[in-house]
Amino acid sequence: MAAESILLATEAGHEIAITLFRAESPKGVVVVAGAMGVVQYHYAKFCLWLCEQGYSVVTFDYHGTGASIGESVRDCRSGILDWARYDCPAVIDFAQSLSKNSELIWFGHSVGGQIVGMLPSDYPSKLTRVVTIACGNGYWLENALPTKRIAWFLWYFVAPISTFLCGYYPGKRLNLVGDLPKTVMQQWRRWCLNPEYSVGAEGPQMREKYAAVTTPITSLSFSDDEMMSRKSIDSLHGFYTSSPKTMICIKPHELGLTRIGHLGWSKDKFKDQLWQGPVLLALQGA
Repeated sequence: MAAESILLATEAGHEIAITLFRAESPKGVVVVAGAMGVVQYHYAKFCLWLCEQGYSVVTFDYHGTGASIGESVRDCRSGILDWARYDCPAVIDFAQSLSKNSELIWFGHSVGGQIVGMLPSDYPSKLTRVVTIACGNGYWLENALPTKRIAWFLWYFVAPISTFLCGYYPGKRLNLVGDLPKTVMQQWRRWCLNPEYSVGAEGPQMREKYAAVTTPITSLSFSDDEMMSRKSIDSLHGFYTSSPKTMICIKPHELGLTRIGHLGWSKDKFKDQLWQGPVLLALQGA
């Protein structure tokens, strides 16, 4: 199950880096769409495990992040809507070509689950199902308390000042999220300061795009998520008004665990309790 690194061309003219974990005679193809500022190798052990379960898996870095930076993150002009318009459709088309008669499952972590509602209108229907994990509304006043304590400082001071000075958001140096292109950070900041996040900031057309999605969605969330509150999770999934939704909140102690958190779920120490249980059931549509 060696991972294959591939550069995938998009209709925007740039390339994005994807990784393919190919299973023999796959029973389905899973696209793992990462969180904001989280590079694809963060999910590698999870993807290898999925491959062992009989799924081919595709991961990728959004343009301007991770291995998809190109010349320089300062030179990247892509925003989040460009990721939805160009990067994600290219990945979906590639994933669909791997096994055309198999299920195609979108597994979106945080912004990876938000972005389904921003895809071109003919793309959500190509997905058999969507599983979101730790995915909620980014409006800062709906963040979980540990994040809300610092979010105001990030959005009103750190993000605009550092982005202006550096020409991009230097998240690695600041130890807040990861490095992001200027347009991405400016767009994300605008959304996170709006009570209805991207739907409120982008207007009626965005609301209609979310409402047009009919693909079944299973939301996996964690009671100890330090970023996403229950309110933010319900709010984000409420934008998907036409999709059948299953909302599952996982409490770590019910699985014999002490902590999972916003990023922790992808660690292989959770393989037996979390991956083999709720995650696999969600992927199977059970």
